[in-house]
Amino acid sequence: MATPYHNRYLQIDLSTGAWSTFSLPEDVLARYVGGKGVGAYLLAQHQDPRAEPFDPGNPLIFVAGPLTGTRAPSMRSAVVFQSPVTRLFTDSYYGGFFGQELKAAGYDGMLITGQAIHPCYIEIDDGQVAIKDAVGLWGLDTFETYDALRPDYPEREWRIACIGPAGENRVKYAVIDCDPHRQAGRGGGGAMMGAKHLKAIVVRGTGELSLTDPQGFKACVRATVGSMNENDYIKGFRVGSTAASIPWADVEGLLPTRNFQRGSFPLASELGDEAQREKYWDRNFACAACPVACSKEGSLKEGPYAGMAGDTLEYESAGMLGANLAVGKTDEAIYLGLLCDRLGLDTISAGSVLGFACEAVERGLLDADVRFGDIESLSALADDIAHRRGVGDLLAEGVRAAAAQIGAGADYFAIHVKGLELPAWGPRGVPGMGLAYMTADRGGCHQRAFPILYEAGGETWQGQSYERLALDGKAQLLAEVQNRLAGLDTLITCDFARYGITDEQYLDLFAYATGRRLSLAELYTLGERIWNLTRLFNLKAGMTKADEDLPRRFKDEPLADGPAAGHYFTDADIERLRSDYYAVRGWDEHGVPKPETLRRLGVVYPHA
Repeated sequence: MATPYHNRYLQIDLSTGAWSTFSLPEDVLARYVGGKGVGAYLLAQHQDPRAEPFDPGNPLIFVAGPLTGTRAPSMRSAVVFQSPVTRLFTDSYYGGFFGQELKAAGYDGMLITGQAIHPCYIEIDDGQVAIKDAVGLWGLDTFETYDALRPDYPEREWRIACIGPAGENRVKYAVIDCDPHRQAGRGGGGAMMGAKHLKAIVVRGTGELSLTDPQGFKACVRATVGSMNENDYIKGFRVGSTAASIPWADVEGLLPTRNFQRGSFPLASELGDEAQREKYWDRNFACAACPVACSKEGSLKEGPYAGMAGDTLEYESAGMLGANLAVGKTDEAIYLGLLCDRLGLDTISAGSVLGFACEAVERGLLDADVRFGDIESLSALADDIAHRRGVGDLLAEGVRAAAAQIGAGADYFAIHVKGLELPAWGPRGVPGMGLAYMTADRGGCHQRAFPILYEAGGETWQGQSYERLALDGKAQLLAEVQNRLAGLDTLITCDFARYGITDEQYLDLFAYATGRRLSLAELYTLGERIWNLTRLFNLKAGMTKADEDLPRRFKDEPLADGPAAGHYFTDADIERLRSDYYAVRGWDEHGVPKPETLRRLGVVYPHA
């Protein structure tokens, strides 16, 4: 039967230069489908959870979903690995065109192990793979790397993923840049590439994907895009990108300011969509087969950075590099975002680490020349971090490790959960969001569930409304949303497109493409199965119940702004939310899945 599955994966050993292909058993594809599911399975099979962070044997896994590369709207790709900064399972997603090109080359993914003796890059040209010298590329930033490769690998014909200096120097929150301005951003995948001396991957694919029912699929795509175009959220993303959320978050007391000391920022309007449209944006840009076009390319129109060109300063970057650092000038925040892109730094973690450093300096705990709101000192320190110069070497380890080394109570204002720096949504006025951070499989993350929609955004879940500050029902809500999103991440759907595409439409697209029909219940059970598999991996890696906590700041300091001003988390709140969640999940009091839960879901850990 014709399907978009190749069931063909590349396996590349950089230590020997050898490569081969492998397939997955049909029962594995049936149980895990693709994307996050297959990535979690492969990581559990090939990664020793107790290995050192940069052991050459650690795999770096690129995966696509079954619909990636088809005309299904807004499908993406992912990189899966054990994070060097959290030591947890990590799946980091990216848009653009790189994953689609890998599918056109005939692969559903690739698994990279080993360490090259000298800097190298991988060339994938349909069925041919070569490992090439990259000594001349080492030391270049990401923009320079694209410029250096493009003469031999023209855009649109070839797609490129690369790292910048941060990845080369194993900064533990370095990104993989997948096509310009599209990053696998969280957890340190760029550091994994740097440790393997892998500067870039270039891929060209000329194949076409097969579909079980091409006509039915085409009609389903047309109907799905039509419903997306009528959706108010999609219209908002198209006009204002995610930066349009800045004013709302500010009013609601959710916008982190000065290292999460407050929840609103007096200059928030300078970071939002209206200011960026006036001073920066020139045109819309879309990822593969995406009708949303939430990306806005442009160049700064005036000031000291006039002419600097790049992509949208999206919400997370605007929040963490703007408000969180008290940077209230549009051009300065955009400049800092583009600098992080060039260096290959995760803008969320970089904003958190820089905010931590500013506060540590103010408290007399760190000897560094950096200050809130001072773009020159902030950008200089970002460059030092990427090159591990001076105090940048300490901060390149992330806020958890930096706070532990500084001591003297620095952990109080180190804003992370399980080692992953938090994104730009403060949780003190939204307890379900706090629980989402505590329990996310890759550490403090808003993309595994976003209860803010239901707590402060007025949305309902399964027809039910939720009181903003109440604890009742939040564990059940969270587990169900996590299951749903983990299921959809096997297809690798876009966070933003999901606002305009129903789960039923996704399942219709999957059925027309593959001939396999999943029910909603099966989709959510699929997500629950994956959630328990990644849970087992994290427990084997050493995670405990004590790690599923919130930063001390959120427990000792009441929120200063917004409708939930005065709210904070007590230890009793944390224990209540966590215990409720474990019970809903079918885990014991320590957060370990019960045998009957694993049997019900058919979870068998594939690595002895």
